[in-house]
Amino acid sequence: MPDQPVLDPTPESSPSGSDRSAPEIRPVRADEHEALARLTVRAYRVVHGEVIDGLYVDDLLDVAGRAAAAEVLVAVDGDGALLGGVTYVPDRSSPMAEFDDEDAASVRMLAVDPRFQGRGAGAALMAACLDRARAAGRDRMVLHTTADNAFARAMYERMGFRRDPTRDWRPDPAVQLVGYELDLR
Repeated sequence: MPDQPVLDPTPESSPSGSDRSAPEIRPVRADEHEALARLTVRAYRVVHGEVIDGLYVDDLLDVAGRAAAAEVLVAVDGDGALLGGVTYVPDRSSPMAEFDDEDAASVRMLAVDPRFQGRGAGAALMAACLDRARAAGRDRMVLHTTADNAFARAMYERMGFRRDPTRDWRPDPAVQLVGYELDLR
């Protein structure tokens, strides 16, 4: 197994302010790539444990690569503290696409700092992606998550996504991804 980067397992300091208003959603800046990478790995480890280290951690850490291939958005609070991020995949031609639907867009690697989950950052990131897909004339938003990610699945379902078993797939024998779709028309 290749050497894995050493990650700080302790959360970064909490945002100093108490602003609980809707987070600002904007493209990630280059100086935020490392912080978003660490945040994403922390969030995924809460759900999946360290099993991601051998399967997916390098992809999660490669924020610069994702930003070059798609659009990476972040949620920040009123003090500018990073709350979470997502990769918006505008169409099937993107190197980040895990779908072949010519009328769809997708999201990947949605992550919210575990300390701030449940405060709307994930929903705000998803809403920004949906806005982008509608503006681009996409008919559908598709995504994948794992069956054991109950928190994310509940959020997607509240947003109107429906399970689409025809989109299920295994990127690795140990990982079953379940598909979701939202009609944007």
